[in-house]
Amino acid sequence: MSDTVLLQISDGIALLTLNRPARLNALSYELIDWFLSLLDMLEVNDNVGAVIITGAGERAFSAGGDIHEFSGSVAKGANTAVRDFVRRGQRLTARLEAFPKPVIAAVNGLAYGGGCEITEAMHLAVASDRARFAKPEIKLGMPPTFGGTQRLPRLAGRKRALELLLTGDDFSAEHALQLGLVNSVVAHEELMPAARALAKRILRHSPLATQTIITAVTRGLNMSIAEGLLLEGEQFARMVPTPDLAEALEAWKERHRTEQAVKAVTG
Repeated sequence: MSDTVLLQISDGIALLTLNRPARLNALSYELIDWFLSLLDMLEVNDNVGAVIITGAGERAFSAGGDIHEFSGSVAKGANTAVRDFVRRGQRLTARLEAFPKPVIAAVNGLAYGGGCEITEAMHLAVASDRARFAKPEIKLGMPPTFGGTQRLPRLAGRKRALELLLTGDDFSAEHALQLGLVNSVVAHEELMPAARALAKRILRHSPLATQTIITAVTRGLNMSIAEGLLLEGEQFARMVPTPDLAEALEAWKERHRTEQAVKAVTG
């Protein structure tokens, strides 16, 4: 158990809050490990259909990796730093990206370094108009290590991503929207209502269909179009024997019959 990430569940939505506000919600090893444990638990919780992730306090979503802790690993050499820091962070972002339930970032403040990388990995993101983003790792003399050199170019394009990666300059929530890093920007006080509203729009639909779409998109991004189309067909085939598809098709046909009957009566 740890208080570095807090969990609340209501209305089928799990809210995970990164909870190190005095350290700008920096991603310590303990926080990442507990974060991964909570995701494991939520994946098998049938009462949870979507996950929202935000940061505690008014200043930060997450300012990135815990540099004090990370520098201790660096001092022990490359093997230790890669094992303790790089692999741990990449495990978290890969888990978020491939999570079978929709994961929504509610970016309430600074999202620097690893905080930006976990936002890149999540399926969807809503940002407060107070949010600021940055890829500042170059200022420490290193590349991003939680997937930032790979996911940001896929989201924003090579040249726009390289400008941010090579300068380390911070950028606004509106620019993050233009880059495709977030889906929307809202007034700060509307952040959580907007994130919950987005989750509820998804929860209207079949959980299994949602999962097949996430799988097809996440895995397909790293495939050729031909391989991706095969994957898409496989995910559709998963739905064919399910009541989810049968019931939805029958409901659609019933609505169509009703509409046709109304038209016949009203001329």
